[in-house]
Amino acid sequence: MKLVQVMGPGCSKCNETAKIVEEAIAESGVEARMEKVSDFAEIARLGVFTTPAVAINGEVKVVGKVPKKADVIAWLKA
Repeated sequence: MKLVQVMGPGCSKCNETAKIVEEAIAESGVEARMEKVSDFAEIARLGVFTTPAVAINGEVKVVGKVPKKADVIAWLKA
């Protein structure tokens, strides 16, 4: 099972990112779970200093922008 982390304090772009990730997981057919990370110390520990950000299995895929659903699906299937 893949772990998808959506990092951000809960701003509108962070919430939009979480929604896109949830939809991508549902549509991809990949076994994955989403975790929201809002603690700034943990976000920084992952090497992220601009949110929203998305990491899959600890590998940061996007920082500072809302990803496209097609991109998230591709990351999940990779």
